[in-house]
Parts: sequence; C-alpha cells; structure tokens
Amino acid sequence: MNWIIIVIAGFFEAAFAFCLGKARMTTGTEMYLWYVGFVVALCISMVLLVKATQTLPIGTAYAVWTGIGAVGTVLAGIFIFKEPVTFSRIFFLSTLIISIIGLKVVS
Repeated sequence: MNWIIIVIAGFFEAAFAFCLGKARMTTGTEMYLWYVGFVVALCISMVLLVKATQTLPIGTAYAVWTGIGAVGTVLAGIFIFKEPVTFSRIFFLSTLIISIIGLKVVS
C-alpha cells in the first residue's frame, strides 16, 4: 500500500511543478490560482511522502518520490510546454525510469 502512496505523492510533486510552470505563463487572478494549486499539490505530496516513509526506507522513498516527480515534470514540459525532445533527454529520462523500477525491485 505504501508503494501506491509514494507513487501518488510523486504525481502530486509533478503537479506542483506543473502549476509553477503555468503560473509563470499567466498574470493576474489566473496566476494566483495556479499558485494556490501549487501550494495544495505541495501539501498533499508532502503529507503522502511522510505517510509512506513510516514503513518504507527514507532513502528509497525519497528517491522514488523525486524520480516520479522529475519524470512527470519532464513529460509535462515536453507535451504541455512544448519543450524540445532530444535523444539525450529521452535517454536520460529512460535511465531515470529504470532506476526507479530498480529501487522498487531491490527494496
């Protein structure tokens, strides 16, 4: 169950990074709404991380949490913010995903 929690926490980490990106692109009330989304996603992500680390090793849980957040943020950058897709980015994104899976397998 805590592995599911850490995955969900990682998705919320990507969500708060996404909100920061959207806030940067907007102004006025809309910008503040994206900042509210950032704070909400940040709080949910942190609470879930704390919950998961009650039974998972902190090093593994934190690495998986940040890895999922990083992968989600890069994918959001590519698909939503139209960041460039290069061989290097895909290669290193793939190694990050393999590393996350590896940590789950050995834990």
